[in-house]
Amino acid sequence: MLKKNLFITFEGGEGSGKTTHSLLLKEYLGERGYEVLLTREPGGTVLAEAVRSILLNPNSNIVPLSELFLYEAARAQHVEEFVSPALKAGKTVICDRFTDATVVYQGYGRKLDLQLIDSLNSMASFGLMPVLTIYLDISPSEGFINRSKKLNREIYGDSGDRIERESLQFHNRIREGYLSQAEKYPERIKIVKTQETVEKTKVLIREIVDAVL
Repeated sequence: MLKKNLFITFEGGEGSGKTTHSLLLKEYLGERGYEVLLTREPGGTVLAEAVRSILLNPNSNIVPLSELFLYEAARAQHVEEFVSPALKAGKTVICDRFTDATVVYQGYGRKLDLQLIDSLNSMASFGLMPVLTIYLDISPSEGFINRSKKLNREIYGDSGDRIERESLQFHNRIREGYLSQAEKYPERIKIVKTQETVEKTKVLIREIVDAVL
């Protein structure tokens, strides 16, 4: 039987386990006969990865509006060059962050105008929306305990990348923003409370994904 292509995104604060669970879901869908590509934002193309390095570098002094435009520029390139062609070819795409992240980080975190962000998101994504968004919910304080073990600390030092170095108040706003997005789009965004083990969280995610297959 021909498998339908899907566009699934993962969202969450720092240390929520998005990258881990994106990989696990890719393996799961692959075992079920889907041809799956895994990508991330910002990133996924040469240009977008270059933008990512600027955005995450703690030495980059970027004003909020410039930051927003950089994220959107990376997204436009990513969607046009990678995501849309993959979906048109019948492949399933799993993306670590997408437009919801921009609403939350630049809107709730940086306090930029939400209508402006929605408009730019629509333009940069060419109207593309995921069929399912999995939001991994974790308290910022707990997330940073997890994040302290990750690669960004090796690259950028003990204080992490430019976003990780923001205040706890900033990251609390991020969580509030994600919960607000989930309340606004309940059919698309599903909240998964991160569990004490990866295995338990994985089971919850698979139950949600199975419902859209």
